[in-house]
Amino acid sequence: MDRKQKETKLIRLFEKWAGETAQRIIALPGSGSDREYYRIVGIEKKAVAAYNPDKKENQAFVSFSRHFSSENLPVPEIYAVREEEKIYLLQDLGNTTLYSFLMERRIDSDFPDDLLDIYKKVLSMLVKFQVQGGKGLDFTKCYPRDSFDRQSMKWDMHYFKYYFLKLAHIPFDEQSLEDDFEAFTHFLLETDREYFLYRDFQSRNIMLVNNEPYFIDYQGGRKGALQYDLASLLYDAKADIPVDIRKELLLYYMDELQKVIKVDTEKFTSYFYGYVYIRIMQALGAYGFRGFYERKEHFLQSIPFAIKNLEYLLGNIELPVKLPALTDAFYSLIKSGKLRKIADTGKQLTVRVSSFSFKRGIPVDESGHGGGYVFDCRAVENPGRYEEFRELTGKDRKVEEFLEAGKSMSQFLQDSFRMVDRSVENYLERGFTHIMISYGCTGGRHRSVYAAEKLMKYLKKKYNIRVILRHREQEFLFD
Repeated sequence: MDRKQKETKLIRLFEKWAGETAQRIIALPGSGSDREYYRIVGIEKKAVAAYNPDKKENQAFVSFSRHFSSENLPVPEIYAVREEEKIYLLQDLGNTTLYSFLMERRIDSDFPDDLLDIYKKVLSMLVKFQVQGGKGLDFTKCYPRDSFDRQSMKWDMHYFKYYFLKLAHIPFDEQSLEDDFEAFTHFLLETDREYFLYRDFQSRNIMLVNNEPYFIDYQGGRKGALQYDLASLLYDAKADIPVDIRKELLLYYMDELQKVIKVDTEKFTSYFYGYVYIRIMQALGAYGFRGFYERKEHFLQSIPFAIKNLEYLLGNIELPVKLPALTDAFYSLIKSGKLRKIADTGKQLTVRVSSFSFKRGIPVDESGHGGGYVFDCRAVENPGRYEEFRELTGKDRKVEEFLEAGKSMSQFLQDSFRMVDRSVENYLERGFTHIMISYGCTGGRHRSVYAAEKLMKYLKKKYNIRVILRHREQEFLFD
C-alpha cells in the first residue's frame, strides 16, 4: 500500500468518526519503527492517525490503551480502529514531548526546578503504570513476548553484540562473552518480575499537555522488573541527566514505590544498576542497527551519550556478579577512536535545508528534534508561469536572473536569513546539533530551489557547520 492509499484510508476513517470533512493531513516525523503517524485536522475535530503493518503490535497497543484508560492512567484515547486495514485513530496530544521540553529548558548542564518537578510527576505515574496498570491487564496481547524473560534478555544482548560491537569493530572473545551473558541473565532473573514493564520508557515517549505527562508507545509492554523502566528514563542517552539529579530521582521513585509496596532499597538498587547496563546494551544495539546498518545518522549521535553513561558506571558502580569479558568489551568500546570521532561529529551543528512543493506537504524532520523554520516563497513572482522557464529549475542561470531582477526575492531572503542567523547562533551557543530550514513554493521547482541554494551557500560561508541540502521534488541530495 503506497502513501496515497494509506492517506485515503486514514481520511475515510477520520471522516466517519468525526462526522465532518478532513481539511488537511500532515505526516508526522518517523521513529525507529515501521509505524507511520499523521495528524488529521477537520472543521472542528482533530486526531492522530496511525498505520502499522504489524497487526499484533496494533492489537497490543489498542488493548493496553483501553485498559490504562479504564484505570484513569493518562494515555491517548482510542477513537476508531480498522484492524483489517492496520489503521487506527487516537487522541492528538500535541507536539511537546518531555525530550523537547527538556531541550528547551536546559542550558548546558543545568536542570531547572520546573523540569525536575515534571520528572517527579513522571516517576509518580510510572509507579502507577507498573503496579496498578499491571493488574487486570490482558498479558496475552503482549507482543512479541509476555515477559521480559531469559529469551528477551538474550535477544537484547545479542542485538548489542551483533549490531554494535561487531559493526563498531570492538574486539571480544565470543565464548567468554556468551558465558558472561549467561551469568548476567541469571543475575537479572533473580529479582521480582511480575509488574508491568513499559519497555521503552524514555523522554520521547512522554507527552506534556499543560505540563501534565501523558504516555505513548507502550505496545512493547510485558511483565518484568520494576528497575528496567526506571533505568530507561534515568539513563535515557540524549536526555543526559546529571548524576546528582539521577540520584535524587532514584530516591524519589523509591519513596513513591514504598507507598504502594514494600521494597528492600539496598537489594532494589543492586539490581537497578544491572538493568541500567542491559538497557544501555539494548539502546546501543538499536543505535548500531539504525545508524551503522541502516545509515540513519541521527541514531549514531546518541552513541556518545550512551558511552558517557557507561564510563560513569564502570568507574562508580560494582555489580554483585563478575562479567570479565563483557567488562573488557565495555572498556574497549569507550576507548574506541572511531566512536570518539562519532562523538565529535555528533556535537557539530547540522542544518538541513530543503526545497519542496506545498502540494506534497511540508518535509518531515528526520532528525527527531523538530526545530527550525518553514518559509513560504509563494509571495514571490513565479517563473513557472512563463513558458521559457517551465522545464528549468531554480539552479538554472536564466531562472536566477529572473528572480534577481526584482526586489521581492532579495528582500524575502534577507528576512529569512536574519531569522535563521538568530537560531543558528543560539544553537551553536547551547550545543544543539540539528535545525531544519525548508523553503516551499507551488511546484517545488523554481523559487524554493533558488532560495534553498542561496541559504546553503550563505550558511557555509558564514559558519563552521555542516549543511545538507535536499531538493525534495527533484530528489537530489547534496552533502
